[in-house]
Amino acid sequence: MTETAQTLELTRIPVARVQMGIRRPVADVFEAFVDPAITSRFWFTKGSGRLHPGARVQWDWEMYGVSTMVTVREFEQDRRIRIDWSDEAPTMVEWDFSSLPDSMTLVTITNSGFHGSGDEVAAQAIDSMGGFSMVLAGVKALLEHDISLNLVADQFPAGIDAH
Repeated sequence: MTETAQTLELTRIPVARVQMGIRRPVADVFEAFVDPAITSRFWFTKGSGRLHPGARVQWDWEMYGVSTMVTVREFEQDRRIRIDWSDEAPTMVEWDFSSLPDSMTLVTITNSGFHGSGDEVAAQAIDSMGGFSMVLAGVKALLEHDISLNLVADQFPAGIDAH
């Protein structure tokens, strides 16, 4: 069977958006993303400081030898965080925290501003959606059950190459 090339045209730049309800008060969920001592239990391995208005911090994933600089652009306590992710071709990541009944919080993460060709932008958006879905699953397990699932660390176990 012969494969034929398809040409697809994007009419809008993709945006990655994920959300999850977490059965904890909004202040607890917000703090989990602000305090690197908590965040390192479900996402990155080390952060150089807390998020706050105007902060510029480094996040490290030591198991992969990867780090990124983030700059906080907007910070509304218990409501919203917006950062520029990376110094090279930065994207914008925004967390919105909504209080729901029964001490539940809805967290919505949006990543936008991807750069490159249509194929590259689509791939970045898909990767971002998958990554942030794991982050939300990890924070949910941690805050609701005090379990560290190691989702990010176990995505590419030692000896398995990222594709």
